[in-house]
Amino acid sequence: MPDAGVKTHSETIMAFDFGERRIGVAIGETLLGQARALATVAESANDRRFTAIGKLIETWQPGRLVVGLPRHVDASEHDFAARCTRFAHQLEGRYRLPVELADERYSSCTAEAQMTGDKRKNKARLDAEAAAVILQAWFDQHDSLDNHAHESSPGH
Repeated sequence: MPDAGVKTHSETIMAFDFGERRIGVAIGETLLGQARALATVAESANDRRFTAIGKLIETWQPGRLVVGLPRHVDASEHDFAARCTRFAHQLEGRYRLPVELADERYSSCTAEAQMTGDKRKNKARLDAEAAAVILQAWFDQHDSLDNHAHESSPGH
């Protein structure tokens, strides 16, 4: 009999670090719980942005999308949060996939600290890396919630 704590179902998750100039995109799957930077969408026109995102979704077939939600250090919502929420609703409406918002505090700082090379020349890569930080935090949070639920289930 398989252990109830062992994951056997895998789902691809795509995450976004939304910005006015660029949108960082990361990919990962739940079985491994590892995120990696995928791409940066640098289109300024909305229709071209969504065309590029649509191609990524078609290629990777995610089962769920995660959008970073900016918050202040004290966890209050950042002024830009409403735009990120709107972007999340647009993704959900266009692609008919479940979309979750994830706290993105410090994601850009963490991504920048993890990057090597000249960071000024790699702004586009930084956005994709920030999306990977957001997705990794999402994986880590969900993994800890799964483990907590397993530990508190009857018989354990």
